[in-house]
Amino acid sequence: MAFELGLAVAWEMMGPRHVWFVMEAVDRRLAKSLSDLNGTDPYIHGGTIDGVFREMGNALVRKGRQPSVPEMWSIYREVRGKIPSILERCGASSVFQARVFQEISFAANVAAGGIVR
Repeated sequence: MAFELGLAVAWEMMGPRHVWFVMEAVDRRLAKSLSDLNGTDPYIHGGTIDGVFREMGNALVRKGRQPSVPEMWSIYREVRGKIPSILERCGASSVFQARVFQEISFAANVAAGGIVR
């Protein structure tokens, strides 16, 4: 992921409107693994789903639709239940494929529309 993060940082530096975040499971591991990002405050999620939801909420503060952690759990559960049928429909065995990711993103957006005020 270091390569992809480097691309995201470079893209922002080139001027396009782009925002990037660093999520990490363990505090202070970033300085050890990616010294070029020293001075960047990562969002430490502790390797849990609750932690990821908490830190996503902290990183993506915005006006309008801002799901709470319980709402994120509801969206997660709804989308997770659809993954087997998405994989079957896409003829895939992994969620780490472009088409599968697109369908999961769509399902999450639909779920959020019915859950988040």
